[in-house]
Amino acid sequence: MNNFLATEWAKARAQKRGGGREVLSLDLNAAEERFDLEPAEASAPDKEFDRRWAYALLDEVLQRLETEFAREGKADLFATLRPTLAGGYESQPYSALAVKLDMSESAVKVAVHRLRKRYRDLIRLEIGNTIAPSEDVEAELRHLFSALAA
Repeated sequence: MNNFLATEWAKARAQKRGGGREVLSLDLNAAEERFDLEPAEASAPDKEFDRRWAYALLDEVLQRLETEFAREGKADLFATLRPTLAGGYESQPYSALAVKLDMSESAVKVAVHRLRKRYRDLIRLEIGNTIAPSEDVEAELRHLFSALAA
């Protein structure tokens, strides 16, 4: 009787598979449906890697530039002029920016020129940090822009 009671007591205290944890269902059909909705990558993996690296590098440089402007107390100027980094004069007329910033149009032109120059310098600096000293920064810069164009 003692053995029977000990066995029953052990069975009652035993944890089932999973130890009382929530069961996670492996619904393969739902997973396949989810991945069917994902966009297919038409480019080769190495081209996709280069493209994502280029975007990550440009994002890092843009963050550094924004931090520099914020440190100098020019965060509003950066926020207003940021669209001029990617677009030309037509997309961001300097006259409209001058009114918004309460500056002369020529002062806006100079500010945009300095912003773009610093952006280019930071891109070159960041590329220089990612390559070996013997490699050419200009060649890597051309590769960066070709990755963005693809």
